[in-house]
Amino acid sequence: MNAQQLLVTAVIGIVAGWLATFVVGTVKGGLVGLLIAGLVGSVVGSFLLNAAGVKIGLGHPVANNIVQSAIGAAVVILVARLFL
Repeated sequence: MNAQQLLVTAVIGIVAGWLATFVVGTVKGGLVGLLIAGLVGSVVGSFLLNAAGVKIGLGHPVANNIVQSAIGAAVVILVARLFL
């Protein structure tokens, strides 16, 4: 993974974490919290949507990835609130 791919992944993670806060409320940790929620949410969202057989078809792979990550980030934030 080169520097450009890491930067794009980080931006997608931050945007996904930010979008998830509209659904479930704020996250602790500011920008770093959004990044962590978005990156972990990407993995969780991918697993959940693949297990459910749901395909997101917004017409652009980056948009699909952001929505999938935001769904996963919302789940991650809700689960984290149960334990913290």
